[in-house]
Amino acid sequence: MPWSDLPLPVQWTLLAIFGVLILATALVALLKRLKPERNFDELGQRVNTWWVMVILFTVAMIVSRTVSLIFFAFVSFLALKEYLSLIPTRRADRRPLFWAYLAIPAQYYWVSAEWYGMFIIFIPVFCFLLLPVRMLLIGETEGYLRATGTLQWGLMTTVFSLSHAAFLLILRPRDEPDVAAGPGLMLYLVMLTQINDVAQYIWGKTFGRFKIVPSVSPKKTWAGFLGGVATTTLLGTLVGPTLTPMDYLQSALAGLIIALGGFFGDINVSALKRDLGIKDSGSLLPGHGGILDRVNSLTYTAPLFFHYIYYLFTWQTFGIRGGIVP
Repeated sequence: MPWSDLPLPVQWTLLAIFGVLILATALVALLKRLKPERNFDELGQRVNTWWVMVILFTVAMIVSRTVSLIFFAFVSFLALKEYLSLIPTRRADRRPLFWAYLAIPAQYYWVSAEWYGMFIIFIPVFCFLLLPVRMLLIGETEGYLRATGTLQWGLMTTVFSLSHAAFLLILRPRDEPDVAAGPGLMLYLVMLTQINDVAQYIWGKTFGRFKIVPSVSPKKTWAGFLGGVATTTLLGTLVGPTLTPMDYLQSALAGLIIALGGFFGDINVSALKRDLGIKDSGSLLPGHGGILDRVNSLTYTAPLFFHYIYYLFTWQTFGIRGGIVP
């Protein structure tokens, strides 16, 4: 929707995010000037990439709902493509992989149509059943279990999970259909998910001593985890009643859900990379790695937060279509 139609709290929050980026850019420049002997290139790359991501996210939000959904669908496409480039695949599975890619526009069409019933079962039920059928028709049994398992895991993680963030965008009160609650909910989710990642990193770097899951992610510490949870829960409690329909108690629980979900989403992708023997999932985002490295936390927080909001408000407040029959 146009900038002028965004709720005022969403406008101010976006402006605050750009303000933080301006400060971060100035800080990097100052550090390079004060400590020329140290290399701050990676930090500078991270900030520059954040600029690109925030600008693209903001533009997608303010142009139109269709553009916003296309943006999220494209993120899912990039994430699935990156994932499939990492895992070993059989030559015989080229057509099933094509079917998997076709699931992306279908899944986001259900979002656009506000068709919750099909949205929630299309990938977990229909794709789960139909993709193996396409593999079986090929007649190749060697590596079948590995091929089906890895494809289903990737589709659930990169498409189904991430599409929940897009569905948040279309939510609106049933009794006030012209009031857009979705932009605030989506901004709340994405902002807290990314802040949780940053907070866990800062707390861990500053006070971290005891490893929490050293065999999965050696840099994760209890100090980083607990500090990130506390920071995200507190911030979620403070901004929730302003950005969303939640009250303070509901916002506190939402912040806690996002903090915990973000941690497990992060180490979930870390386990994948460790199994594959790689450091980053790609190089698309300088300073951050690949697209999976950036949306790893969101693959957990998006579905958890969406269903928390859905069961908290939908039957009383939000107007979306349920059932598999339109």
